[in-house]
Amino acid sequence: MDAHSLTFSFFLIFSGAAVLATIALYTRQPLIIAYIVLGGLLGPSGFELVSDLSLLEDIAHIGIIFLLFLLGLDMQPSALIATLKKSTPVAIASSIAFFGSSAFLASLFGFELTEAAVIGAAMMFSSTIIGIKLLPTTVLHHRHIGEMMIGLLLLQDIIAIMVLIALNAIGGSTDEGQLASAILRPALGLPLLIGACYACVRWLVLPLLARFDRFQEYLFLMAIGWCLGVAELSSAIGLSAEIGAFVAGVTVATSPISQFIAISLKPLRDFFLVLFFFSVGARLEIAALPDVVGAVVVLSAGVLLFKPLVYRILLGSVSEKKSLAWNMGFRLGQASEFSLLIGYVALAQGLLSVQGAVVIQAVSILTLLVSSYIVILNFPTPIAISDELRRD
Repeated sequence: MDAHSLTFSFFLIFSGAAVLATIALYTRQPLIIAYIVLGGLLGPSGFELVSDLSLLEDIAHIGIIFLLFLLGLDMQPSALIATLKKSTPVAIASSIAFFGSSAFLASLFGFELTEAAVIGAAMMFSSTIIGIKLLPTTVLHHRHIGEMMIGLLLLQDIIAIMVLIALNAIGGSTDEGQLASAILRPALGLPLLIGACYACVRWLVLPLLARFDRFQEYLFLMAIGWCLGVAELSSAIGLSAEIGAFVAGVTVATSPISQFIAISLKPLRDFFLVLFFFSVGARLEIAALPDVVGAVVVLSAGVLLFKPLVYRILLGSVSEKKSLAWNMGFRLGQASEFSLLIGYVALAQGLLSVQGAVVIQAVSILTLLVSSYIVILNFPTPIAISDELRRD
């Protein structure tokens, strides 16, 4: 069998995931851990059975897009606007705090100013997948904590896009005119995207869904086409595909058909998220870890301890309850998928050494794993080890 074929890769990934997931369930461990470990075992740093990761990563990214689309389907526009007003100062202040503290810690381990700044920027963000995947949809998601978390994560996505634009500019891939265009396009494009989506939903999408709502296959296809189409449009105007997918979901959220769409797309989302977590584990360069193990341990501890504390203080300052602030802080107490992307881009632009990139990768993976355990052992989640905490 061709070891480089997509079919063989899928066979290894999903068969291996089924085996490790069985072990994880028997030992009452989070399934996310199994997928990341599988990536390390089968990827280039392990047995090299799945060595070409570029296509898998592109496919895996669709899982994040569907995740944001489903979040949008559950978020009413009026609630979103109110949440963003409250979460904006928290997002800005927390990003500054995380950047400064992480850059300082990186400099203590001998990283130069530019590398320390890139590492600090990578640690500003929390994981959308971990934050939302471990949030019960029927218990908390429709309440305030879910709305606040989504607002913060969306604002972090926007900040991450700005960071990526800056990295490309500093790396010399854009001149001043291109940089100005890269900044202005998303600033002008977001309100235009929202307006165009609302108009399209009102005059085209909803009438079609109402006309053919008895054909479930048609509803399924329309939902996928709408989600991916707006995601691609968003990416083309300088925003992220994730933001476009979320906008696509919010604009359909007022329709009675939104919950049917959400239920029908969840299995498809989970399929792609397995690939995402596999690719996270597979991309870690284990051979370079011994050279940076000290930095990885200290930065990981800093993220896991400092982020919940900062969120507790900042959320308390905007009149959130203490219990909610701690709950949300621990759920967001890890690095992000964007952390990995920032590391890859900075390495390609010559702004980060291999050691610096490995630090970002390792801290991201380690905090994703440890944070998952913290949440699963202490807060309601769909995959909690304790029956008392298991909430779907």
